Amino acid sequence: MHHLSLGFVSDEISPDFREAVRYAKGWGISIFELRVLETGRIPNVERSELEDVKAAVKQYGLRISALSPGIFKHPLSETSKLENELLNVLPRTLALAREFEASLVIIFGFRRERNESTDNLRHAVDWMRRAAEQANREGVTLVVENEPGFWCDSGRNTSKFIEAVDSPALGANWDPCNGYGTDENPFPQGYEAIRKSVVNVHVKDTREGSLVRCVPVGEGVIDWKGQLKALMRDKVVDHITIETHCLPSIEKSKQNVETLRRYLAEIERQQETPA
Repeated sequence: MHHLSLGFVSDEISPDFREAVRYAKGWGISIFELRVLETGRIPNVERSELEDVKAAVKQYGLRISALSPGIFKHPLSETSKLENELLNVLPRTLALAREFEASLVIIFGFRRERNESTDNLRHAVDWMRRAAEQANREGVTLVVENEPGFWCDSGRNTSKFIEAVDSPALGANWDPCNGYGTDENPFPQGYEAIRKSVVNVHVKDTREGSLVRCVPVGEGVIDWKGQLKALMRDKVVDHITIETHCLPSIEKSKQNVETLRRYLAEIERQQETPA
């Protein structure tokens, strides 16, 4: 039976990494993605804070699974911003990923502008291919997160995009909640479309759309029981990462842990029961 561990985007608990660790360790969690810390977003974080995070990782035996610098959220028309991210922010993030022994860097798939020509997809692919070439040289995998209003929004569109880039250093950070509101149901349709590219999974829930309001897992419309069962069946990841996205953050994060553990236990019991 394939086991799924739980991880956290650390600032979903607290931007103070040690505080986030205190809570998460109490919930039995030791896998973290780094996105925002007290002095800024990765990689624009003061060196002293990065060193303290490294010390905490060593002290508590933690694993940093991914870094999230938030790059490629701009539309293709904002060339100077994209160039800065490609030539400055990404190389610094890749260096940090190696420093933290994180195998993944989470990126995005370019915000689409109103009435933007579908011909621009090839430009988006070119930008991403250049980024993937950098990552490949550094032995790091980029994972593009689907998000509403982006070229990479649904599972199907993100999968086609990754296929077009055609790089061993590019996979998918699948977020079913972010896929809600596109022209497909995130599960099972979206997941089935993107399954072969999934390298990382974010967990949150919503009733109205991820950019409108998120709710604790199980209180929204995402079929998380079905999605978890499929992830365990397909063995595409060894952990899932909680991205709570609703307040109060500590209380709701703990609730998400408890809900997901209950779901996973139910699925495991079902798999153990003879047919």
